[in-house]
Amino acid sequence: MTDTPNVLSVTGISKFFPGVVALEDVDFSLRKGEIHALMGENGAGKSTLIKVLTGVEHPDSGSIQLEGKNLQVRSPQHSQELGISTVYQEVNLCTNISVAENIMLGREPRRFGGISIHWKKLNEQARRAMARLGITLDVTQPLGNYSIAIQQMVAITRSLEILSAKVLILDEPTSSLDIHETNVLFEVLRKLKGEGIGIIFVTHFLDQVYQIADRITVLRNGKLVGTYDIASLPRIELIARMLGRTVTDLEAMSKAKSSIEQEESGQSLASARGLGLKGSLEPIDLELNAGEVIGIAGLLGSGRTELASLIFGIDTPDTGTLLIKGQKVERFSPLESLKRGIALCPEDRKAEGVLGDLTIRENIILALQARYGWFKFLGAKKQYEIAQKYIELLGIRTPSPDQLVKNLSGGNQQKVILARWLVTQPQILILDEPTRGIDVGAKTEIQKLVLDLAKEGMSVMFISSELEEVLRISHRVVVLRDHKKAAEYSSEVGDQTIMHTMAGDL
Repeated sequence: MTDTPNVLSVTGISKFFPGVVALEDVDFSLRKGEIHALMGENGAGKSTLIKVLTGVEHPDSGSIQLEGKNLQVRSPQHSQELGISTVYQEVNLCTNISVAENIMLGREPRRFGGISIHWKKLNEQARRAMARLGITLDVTQPLGNYSIAIQQMVAITRSLEILSAKVLILDEPTSSLDIHETNVLFEVLRKLKGEGIGIIFVTHFLDQVYQIADRITVLRNGKLVGTYDIASLPRIELIARMLGRTVTDLEAMSKAKSSIEQEESGQSLASARGLGLKGSLEPIDLELNAGEVIGIAGLLGSGRTELASLIFGIDTPDTGTLLIKGQKVERFSPLESLKRGIALCPEDRKAEGVLGDLTIRENIILALQARYGWFKFLGAKKQYEIAQKYIELLGIRTPSPDQLVKNLSGGNQQKVILARWLVTQPQILILDEPTRGIDVGAKTEIQKLVLDLAKEGMSVMFISSELEEVLRISHRVVVLRDHKKAAEYSSEVGDQTIMHTMAGDL
């Protein structure tokens, strides 16, 4: 592989914004037929480098070479014409038209002198294009009828078929995919790699990097840390390079978890007995104890979020009982749960969590204000005191509590949601995918905070698609499959056992 020529080379790229050094003298190379992971915390420069490669931003210095030729990427359209194509986390296609129309958009075969589209030929060309990736589906159906995974495959197919991509950039392509869908995507990437296409893979999932990538380039604070062969860089070293320090936080988490495990089990704060809702979750038994992190593992659609919704009162169960500190819950609603000391950080922080057009201060005090009621309004001075306290406690990176939340990184937005609920001083905290789509540094900080909260006596229900982090910080792990409880393990169980349970092998 070391003798393989570069399809793309970047030398000495710098990009400056007012008061910010986004990239400083960065080198990067992509070989033909290589999957190259681009890693770094939020703010490391990954997005800016991609914008430079795709013509969204123009570098202040440095050069770009494509197949050995110097070039200046003038615009996103120009980058596509050159053969540099990007598939983003949120697929930018038209879901109301057919798969075939999306693939062939702008290059539709015509007939009768160009007057009308040759639909039969268009559909056949789209079928052949999808078959190139080993995918068979009805290309005449609207794209919106298919899963996000299929939509990403369609976006990739369009890049290859219409844009003749030589370089394919995938920006967080697996953040909304389950394990099976991710594996299907990886099979496609391996096929493209075999065809000599260079692939830049941007992700926060370390497991996936070591599963699919050939090399890793690490950026930190806009600077190049280094480029490494995957086999020569252990995971712990990768994390250390991304964070710019030794991984003492991970060691501290391990010790904190062990110290909690050595203590006697705390009192039961919540007890579910046969709790269920037809069509949502089969009857389940569950204990949430003080001073304990209970991990909830399972594939997407297994019932994890449905379980959180029942306990928090978003949904009302039609079977079983829920006891909170020994008292049977009769009325289910988020407001009642808030009064009982239960908090929920939802899975989709953009749609259900932060309010982007409000400030950090306004977002943080929302839940507390709701509990007080709108006739007992928190004064401005008290709001600022609360916001500043939790900004400092959680290390939210912002120049002011009056910063709009939409201007923060994903990790800092997640911390704002956590702050909102911690202000209410809950006894039970439900975290649904709290580290999805955020960088390793912010992820580590949130995981450490979870263990600190448990040590102070809180019960934390931790839902995550990443088995590694579930096992790292949980004291017990409940595995859900097909909307029911499949098993419950101590955290000493191996990830293979949990994966077999999720698959139905155990």
